[in-house]
Amino acid sequence: MNMIKKFIEQWTRSDLDDEAEPKPSSPFLYEEHRVKFDHDMSILGDESEIQEERVQKKAEREVRDAAKDSLKQLHVIQKGRCPRCGAYLHQHFFSSICNDCGWHTYETPRKGPVRIHLSNSRELIEGDRCYVLKTGEVLVIQNEVVFARIPSEAVSWIEYVWKPDEIEQRYKQAMGRLKISCGWCTGDVDPEKDGFHLVHSAFGSTQERYCFCSDECYEAFRKMYPARVHRNCYERSCVDCDLCDKRYPEGGDCILTFMKDFLATPGRKKKDE
Repeated sequence: MNMIKKFIEQWTRSDLDDEAEPKPSSPFLYEEHRVKFDHDMSILGDESEIQEERVQKKAEREVRDAAKDSLKQLHVIQKGRCPRCGAYLHQHFFSSICNDCGWHTYETPRKGPVRIHLSNSRELIEGDRCYVLKTGEVLVIQNEVVFARIPSEAVSWIEYVWKPDEIEQRYKQAMGRLKISCGWCTGDVDPEKDGFHLVHSAFGSTQERYCFCSDECYEAFRKMYPARVHRNCYERSCVDCDLCDKRYPEGGDCILTFMKDFLATPGRKKKDE
């Protein structure tokens, strides 16, 4: 519990304001696409406006379908599963990795540059961002333009340069989105306040972790489920524990597992006695 308090305190006591998330720019056609657009419209002739309206409606349907597919994928990831094979994901604050099929997603720095180290050479290419294509080729962006296209066989490895202040800012934003609710009254939980409790509760052969905002909520939960609270989970390693089948990793990853599992667990309403 102290480890969780220290972790949350580390990223919430800073007096820096959260940096606003960058908003996507409005869609537009750059010059080459604009020329093609005007050319296609001229081919349609007098019916160009009618045809354009039909094509636009079809495009909007395709965009909605794509949005549904994307939303479904995000929900699968949020549940801790791989959207490709359905296996469990190894989830970190800024990356999700499937050890079974290799699917992964990760965030890259917004402020720091990216460096592409070349094979059989000490030279490197630096840009603002880069994109790895399905072919393995790497497109390097600098000042909003593609200035290098590197074949896959020429790339040794890619270095994302994170600045310490951006890492701290990202952690603050992530922690700000982790709203912990009381497992009994569903109110907000502050690990710094007196009365905070973190317990392991066994339901069947597996256990879940619950937070409680006060001694009253904790005791109400124990009164409702007296035989289901593992009283000695704090005193033994979860890896060696034989009270149930569930296992939590040791160290810092334990905090992330606790956060993810607890946020996915619906709170229970307090009942009038």
